[in-house]
Amino acid sequence: MKKNIALLAGGYSGEFEISLQTAETIRKNLDTDVYNVYCIILTADEWYYESDGKKIQVDKNDFTLTVDKKKITFDCVFIAIHGTPGEDGRIQGYLDMLKIPYNTCNAIVSALTFNKSYCNKVVKSFNVVNIANSVHLIKHEAFSMGAILDQLKLPVFVKPNESGSSLGVSKVKDVGTLLPAIEKAFKEDNQVLVEDFIEGRELTIGVYRVNGYLHALPATEIVSKNEFFDYEAKYTPGVTEEITPAKIDNQLREQLESKAIYIYKHLNCRGIVRMDFILQKNTGKLFFLEVNTMPGQSEASIIPQQVVAAGKTLKEFYSELLNECICNHGQIVA
Repeated sequence: MKKNIALLAGGYSGEFEISLQTAETIRKNLDTDVYNVYCIILTADEWYYESDGKKIQVDKNDFTLTVDKKKITFDCVFIAIHGTPGEDGRIQGYLDMLKIPYNTCNAIVSALTFNKSYCNKVVKSFNVVNIANSVHLIKHEAFSMGAILDQLKLPVFVKPNESGSSLGVSKVKDVGTLLPAIEKAFKEDNQVLVEDFIEGRELTIGVYRVNGYLHALPATEIVSKNEFFDYEAKYTPGVTEEITPAKIDNQLREQLESKAIYIYKHLNCRGIVRMDFILQKNTGKLFFLEVNTMPGQSEASIIPQQVVAAGKTLKEFYSELLNECICNHGQIVA
């Protein structure tokens, strides 16, 4: 008997359109011989499934749909929402209350990893990778430009503490542009992270768990024509070169994989997660940047590239993730 899968897309953030692209890739690669897939769009005003040009609203009391007078319940929810509420733990907490399996990290882990400052502090405590120095600012709390510059050296990155797709992120090279960059970031979030710029090669790697075993996908090196891997670089063809698999030696590859798997395991992640690192120029030190618990998966995105480089089809990959979700949801495996 086919399993009913709710594929969630949209969300309440500036990543709405990117989420729709991710969901479309996933939808096209789900095995329809095994799954009945219902793509449900979330907006700030409504949650709905579209059938024959009509919107069918989700019953939020039990997360069901009524289609042709038949009540549809779900065996698993495949979350494809970037930002809030799909990546910050909100939808996970709701689904936990209803005891419905889903494919991502749980509510606590999602909330932690979505907060860059808090996540950095936890990962730093693992003592397996370097973390850039940073200053954490909170809206409406006084801060001193002098105090920031006493702790950090220009250039710095200024970024919203809870945001994705590099929205609101700036690279600041001089004192005069620091305050405008902070104000720009505060338009995206109530917390801002000002962080040392680490010069080097940007490497990113996908990690996932299947049948109790952790797997690392082939790493990707990101080479942007822009100052950094910003929104334009991420989503404009030709602005960024993404080299998959990355041209790195075996020693670095093993180091990257082992550190990413360690962080995944000790943060108690679930589903497909992408971790970003910088290999510092001259020193060869690996610096942790962030965890993406719902990485972009449009056709040209990094995770699909890595899956293909690993010798898998996306259809096989998503089937593995869904099977893990349905069979092992909530279990912690070493």
